[in-house]
Amino acid sequence: MEIRVDDLGAPEIIALLQEHLRCMALVSPPQSRHALDLDGLRSPDITFWSIWEGPELAGCGALKELSQEHGEIKSMRTAYAFQRKGVASQMLRHLMAEAKGRGYRRLSLETGSMDYFEPARKLYSSFGFAFCGPFGSYVKDPNSMFMTMEL
Repeated sequence: MEIRVDDLGAPEIIALLQEHLRCMALVSPPQSRHALDLDGLRSPDITFWSIWEGPELAGCGALKELSQEHGEIKSMRTAYAFQRKGVASQMLRHLMAEAKGRGYRRLSLETGSMDYFEPARKLYSSFGFAFCGPFGSYVKDPNSMFMTMEL
């Protein structure tokens, strides 16, 4: 699989991100949805990557710079056809290596508290992320869980 910086222009990535937003709308109330749309992901403080298996899009992930020492994982998503094939783990390893390479001392993320998000929470925990309180501009929310790790 190949991971590459993505300009968010390919129809495959647009479709995957639209699917991501639709799924979030089904499981999270509006005030608790923190998934970014295309314009949000094009912010200069965010780098977005896609992961490909030949010509097929397998998933994506992004890294947002909160400060010179703190990054946030955004928009981790695996295409349905590639679920349970190690795509999320590969992307997470990439994002963690990129964060270390940038000199971040901490890497954090927000995910949902509902059962739908349990596989994501297990993945992050298996990589050493621990639950924490809100960070950055987040506020305490019963529908959100926050995780962080020291790099």
